[in-house]
This record gives sequence, C-alpha cells and structure tokens, in this order.
Amino acid sequence: MLADRLSRRRFFKVVCLGASTATLGLVATLLPVAALDEELGLSALFALRGTRSPPENLLIVSIDGESADELDLPARVDKWPRSLHGRLVERLSQAGAAVIAFDVIFDEPQSLREDGLFAAAIARAGNVVLAASLRQRTLLVPPAGGGAPAELIVEQLHPPIARLADSAAGVAPFPLPKVPVTLRQYWKFKPGAGDVPTLPVVITHVLARDVQEEFLRLAKTVSPAGARRIAPDPEATLPGRRVERLARAVRTLLADEPTTAQRLIDSVREARGPPADDGMRRSKLLTLIRTHDGGDTDYLNLYGPGGTIPSIPYWRVLKGEAASGPLDLKGRIVFVGLSERFRPERKDDFHTDFGTMSGVEIAATAVGNLLEGNPVRPLAPAGRLVIVTLWGLLLGGVCIVSSARAGAAFVLIAALWYLGAAVYGFASSGAWYPLFQPLLIQAPFAFLGGLVWKYADTEREREAVRFAFSQFLPRDEVDRIVRDVKGVGRSSRVVHGACLATDAEKYTTLAEQIEPIELLHLMNEYYEVVFEPVRRHGGFVSDVKGDEALAIWATAQPDPNLRRRACLAACEVDRAVEEFNRVLSRRAGGELALPTRIGLHAGQMSLGSVGAIDHFEFRAVGDIVNTATRIQGLNKSLGTRILASAETLEGLDSFLTREVGTFLLVGKSAPIVLHEVVGRADEADPAQRTLCEIFTRALRAYRAGLFDEAILGFERALMSHADDGPSRFYLGLCERGKGGLGDGEPWTGIVRMNVK
Repeated sequence: MLADRLSRRRFFKVVCLGASTATLGLVATLLPVAALDEELGLSALFALRGTRSPPENLLIVSIDGESADELDLPARVDKWPRSLHGRLVERLSQAGAAVIAFDVIFDEPQSLREDGLFAAAIARAGNVVLAASLRQRTLLVPPAGGGAPAELIVEQLHPPIARLADSAAGVAPFPLPKVPVTLRQYWKFKPGAGDVPTLPVVITHVLARDVQEEFLRLAKTVSPAGARRIAPDPEATLPGRRVERLARAVRTLLADEPTTAQRLIDSVREARGPPADDGMRRSKLLTLIRTHDGGDTDYLNLYGPGGTIPSIPYWRVLKGEAASGPLDLKGRIVFVGLSERFRPERKDDFHTDFGTMSGVEIAATAVGNLLEGNPVRPLAPAGRLVIVTLWGLLLGGVCIVSSARAGAAFVLIAALWYLGAAVYGFASSGAWYPLFQPLLIQAPFAFLGGLVWKYADTEREREAVRFAFSQFLPRDEVDRIVRDVKGVGRSSRVVHGACLATDAEKYTTLAEQIEPIELLHLMNEYYEVVFEPVRRHGGFVSDVKGDEALAIWATAQPDPNLRRRACLAACEVDRAVEEFNRVLSRRAGGELALPTRIGLHAGQMSLGSVGAIDHFEFRAVGDIVNTATRIQGLNKSLGTRILASAETLEGLDSFLTREVGTFLLVGKSAPIVLHEVVGRADEADPAQRTLCEIFTRALRAYRAGLFDEAILGFERALMSHADDGPSRFYLGLCERGKGGLGDGEPWTGIVRMNVK
C-alpha cells in the first residue's frame, strides 16, 4: 500500500513537472518571445555550422574601386558609360554565361548612343535580367457609402528606362529592409506590389526557359485547368519573352492547388529525357517548381561571410581573364553589382548572421538556395509544438526522478545531443529546429524545477524528522542533528542546568492488576499529564523507563531562571498528577492512583548521545542526574512529594520550602542538603508556614544533639499535621538516639541512607 502511494506520488511529480516544462515551451513558442529563437537560435545554428560551399555556377562580377581605378571611371556607378556595361554583357555572353543579372538600377537615361549600345547587347544576349525598384504611391479610395476618400499606400514597380527594359529577358525588383536589423528573409513575390516576382524568381525562370514547354506539358497532365490559366497565349512562353506573367501564373496554380507542387515533382522524377542532358533538365524543372512552392518569402541559407560566393572584379571580365588564368563562365549565373567595399555611402549594406553583406551577394545567395532546394526551413507550427511538448515532458520527467547530479548530467547530455542533431539537420538540409525554447527556457526550467521540488521535499522531510525527533530530543539538539546527521553518534557537550526525576508509586502493583494494553494507554495518559508542565516551562524529557521519567533544563552558562522553571514545573506536575489520580479513581470506581515522587538537583552535566555501533540514545549523563534520582527516591522514606537540593533552590525566594536535613545518599561520598518544596510562596497558607517554622526549630535541635528538645518539636509538628512524613522520620531517629551514625563516631547530624 505504501509502495503504491509512493509510486503514485512520484508519477504525479513526473507528470506535473513534465507538463509544466512542456507548457512553458508552448507558451514561449506561441507568444512574441518566440522571435528570440530567430535572433538567438538561428544565429547560433549559422555560427555552429560555419561556412559552406555555394553552388559552382554562381559568380559575382563586382563593381569595385579597383575596377574604377583600372578603367579610369568615377566613383558613382550611375556615371559609368552604359556602353561599358554592353561590352561586359557581350563578354559574359560569349563566355557562355547562362544568366546575367544586374543588381543596378538603370532608371535614368544617358545618351542615345550609350543606352542604345547597352540595349543592343542585352537583346543579343537574350538572358539578361535587370533590377527594378519599388516606389510607394498614395491612392485616394472613395468609400462605398460616400464621404471623404481614404488614403491607400501601395507599391508600384518602377522599371529601368523603357529601352533597356524592353530588351531584357526579365525585369524584377529585389526589395530588402533598410532598417538596422539582421536580414534573414527575402521576398519571392511582393504582395504589396501586386504579387510581382522578385529578382531571384525571375532569374530561375530565365535559367529554365529551355524546359518551360516541358513544364507546361507536365502541368497539363497534373492539372489541365491550371495549365490553361498558366499560358493562355503560347507565345508568352517562347524564348526571349518576359517571364513575369508566367511566374505569376505558376504561383497562382501552386497556391490554388497545394498538392500540385508535389505531383509535379513526382512527375519530373518519373519522366525520362535524353541521357546527355537528363540531369540538367530535371534539375531546372525541380528548381522552377521549388521556386513557386511555399509562401511569399524564404529564409536565406547563407553560405558564409561576404566574399564566400566567388567574385571577379568588373575590369578583369572586360579583359577576359580571371586573376588565376582564363575566364571560365560557361553555364554560370553571373550577378553584376556593387562590391561591399565600393559604396561610399554604404546604402546597399545589409547585416546578416555572418556580418555585413552586399545586396548582390544576398541576391546570389537566394538564387543558390533555389537551385539547391535547401533554404532555411523552419518547422511547421505543429511540428514545433510537438517538439517542445515532448522535450518538456522528457526533461521534466527525468529531472524529477533523478538526483540533482544525475539530472544535471542528463540535461547537459540531452541538450548537447539535441544541439548536435539540430546543427546536423540544419547543415544537411536547412531544417531549422527551435533552440531558444528547448535549450534556453525548458532545459534550465526543468533542472531548476526539479531542484526546487527536491528542496521542498527535503524541507518537508526535515520538518517531519524534526517533528519526530522533537518528541525525544530538545529542539536545539534536533536542529543540530538535522544540520549534521552524520555527527549524531558523536554528539556531546557539557552544560549547566537542572534535572527533574519522577517516579510513580504503586506502578508495580498496578501492572499486575490490569492488561498490558490498558496499562500502556494509562501510562500514556499519565505521562501526558507529567510532560505538559515540563514542556510549558521549557524543559525536555530525556528519558522514560517504566514509571520513571527524567526531565532536564540545560544551558551553556549557569542560569537561575532554569532552576526556577524546573521548580515551577515540579509544583505543577504535583498538582496535575493529584487531579489525574482523582479522575482516574472516579473512572475506575475505586482506589486507582499513581502518586508521584519528584526529585530536583542542579549543577553541571554532560548532554549528548550515549551508545555504540548502531544504537544511541540522547541523555544527560553525570552525578547531577544520579543524584536527582536518589533525591527522588528519598521521598519514599520522608513521606514527601517534592525534594530539591540546596543547589537547586539557591537564590530562589518564590517558593515555600523547608530544609529536611543533610543526607548521605546511597552510593554517594559527600552529603547533600535537601529541602522539601511545599509550593509557590504566593499560594502557601499560614498553616503550612507554621509547620515549616516548627519543623525547622526541631531539626536545629536534632543537629545539635538535643534529642529530647527535638522530639518535642517533631511531636508538636505532628499534632498540627498528623501526616507530616519528615517529622515522623526524624522522630524515629531521635527515639533510637542514633542519628543515622554508628557508635564511636562524632555527632554531625548527617543522616546516612542505606536504601535508595
């Protein structure tokens, strides 16, 4: 039964912490804080993955300061003669470039000759894509119900000058944010500008012009209605025609029918062409499909810092050679744009996870991602939720059932494994697994949550131990043991204090008369009566044996207040037991009582653990304890209830006491002066005070050896209090004329006791 309860409790902890960790991850995924996973997690993935090789067919022709110096041109690229760009296009085209993309805006005309030479070169090449810009325009839209028109801000395409735009294979913008944030995404289609395709999309269409007819045939097979929407005019798909309308149409097809993209991919993989160009043809078709699959944006899968994509200065291309030898451009996609180091105003700088990068490098990276089909792919929202949920349940469950050290080791190993798997997936396929929530939120939370829960459990256990031990040990000793449980067997210290010893009369007879279980219940009731005053006055019951108990009051330095509290407890125990006996007699319907004798002594004692091997008991050890027990036993001979040594009562005037003599107790070598504690001084009646005065005079005569005078005094005391035990005790000594000493010894008045 207990094992089942513990098992259920552990299961509850596992579920509770696991669910809490999972919930925290879910909240961090759904709230705006999830943006930190892009800022921190994606940056970490790029840093851990490092630089990777870009596709071999990417090349940047950089417009840089070196070229300006070599060609004796101005620093402003818009002042460069466009005939020079025409020569560049001719050189690239002759060298076999597959696509030539200018990331330079030609929206201002130069001379007719310069623009004409450039346009003619573009037309002859047939594979040049020119960059355009987007400009905001405010439109006034009249409301349907009348009233003042509303302002609507839209973006409109601002192409290059018409002569150049009409000659190009494609014209497209490449809008990127101009704010100081890390650039991680780019537009494939710009919704605010009428879903215009951007530069990377148009480049892939120009690259795949030779397979567009095959693409249309596949589209008709997969989706006949959609294929008709793509190209109602077959001339629109012929080489040399612009591809903007085709790109929009393909995007519409794949957006309207989400399964079309995968069916097209399956058809491409099943189709067969001429063995010589089958691989290239299939690659272009897949690139065309992947370009339009997905949303309007893609995450950039950067290849590395600026300069990772191969770059050749503008002037070297004009000369037809690279720095290391002849220029090899066959089949390459060539981007022409400003070098990062050739922008005095640095308007084309973009901050990325690999540092500052130029716009032309961003465009080349985007095209490379489309060619490889591996942009950074964030997990779908459902996938992220599943991961953080399972991860949270795993971490929370393990951290709650394992030790702190094992939990820390598991969290560390699991986090390293997860990080390694995430980096591997990112490097191999661009898969972006969340890092911020699992590693920076859930892992610390699960570990710390486990620690806090264990600490709370430990504190509850300590409180339970403290409560249990407090039934047997002083509270300060319990606190010390809880702090240092290993030292429990070595605990000992010398203290000053008082001991109170009790003994119940008639216990032996009572034990013979009633059943053991009844005796157990009766003694528990009895000790509850005895212990309560002791506890209330700051004492600690250190030992219980049968009908005997020992209570102590201890402190590091002598303290009269401890002795006063011990005497107060003794008086209250005496009254409480008297009331208990009356109730017990009424309940039993006859004579049933446990009269109690009390002995008090004070002084120095040793307090600590007594025992060996695997059994120890916390006790007070020393002559003080033994003497208190002997004093308690003397009550039987004197017929008293409370006896206290002179050391206990020294300096205390709040009690009515009478000295009952000097005794040499059994087993002791030094005599001790004892007093009867009659009660509290403020509660004593005149008769008790009178008895004490008469007895004191008689005891003085006894000590002086005046036995006749002493006998008269003790008899007088018995006349006023017939049951006065000390008077009867001394009257017997006087009549025997011995005084407790043997013949031939000098008279001292010391009473030698031969029985305990």
